[in-house]
Amino acid sequence: MLVVGLTGGVASGKTTVSRILQQEGACLIDADLIARELVQPHTPIWSELIRAFGKEILEKDESINRRALAARVFSNPQKREQLEKILHPQIAREIDRRIEEIRKKDPEAVVVVDAALLVETGTYRRMDRLIVVTATEAQQVERLGNRTGAAPKEALGIISSQIPLAEKLKVADFIIRNEGALEETIRRAKEVFRELRTIASHKAKGKTA
Repeated sequence: MLVVGLTGGVASGKTTVSRILQQEGACLIDADLIARELVQPHTPIWSELIRAFGKEILEKDESINRRALAARVFSNPQKREQLEKILHPQIAREIDRRIEEIRKKDPEAVVVVDAALLVETGTYRRMDRLIVVTATEAQQVERLGNRTGAAPKEALGIISSQIPLAEKLKVADFIIRNEGALEETIRRAKEVFRELRTIASHKAKGKTA
């Protein structure tokens, strides 16, 4: 089995790439979806978030208002660190559990872990390979605005809270540039998956990956 990290800057197009890889046959583990599951109302982590950041982060239905929570932590490094200490260990444990489930079913599987902060947290070091998806800063700002309604200044603040793209590219095994036509992104993602599938097959057979 091959465990592959998929990361990139916020609004770089990781979701687009992960869907292509999944369509090609990858087993996808989405860290953001796991985070959403972990903070459902009245779960232990939900309660911990309220204690840490107040009831102001709740929607009327008691679900977490992710934008309100983000607004509280992105401009405050101490609060951001506090949030990461609450969430990241739990997310990591659930990712590990899902990887083991897949390992038992298919020793030649290509498992793609889609997570925004793989490099920031150092988690990428536990992956067999790392894919970094890129977009221009202008594209990130535009996409964040379209997705969340964030003003350009707010979007730039979110982008700057992550480590620079250049640092992520230094540790990338594969780069997928999502800066032009969608067709080109699809072509490159399929090309990368073919390589990953070959590596996974060799690894399962005891060959050098």
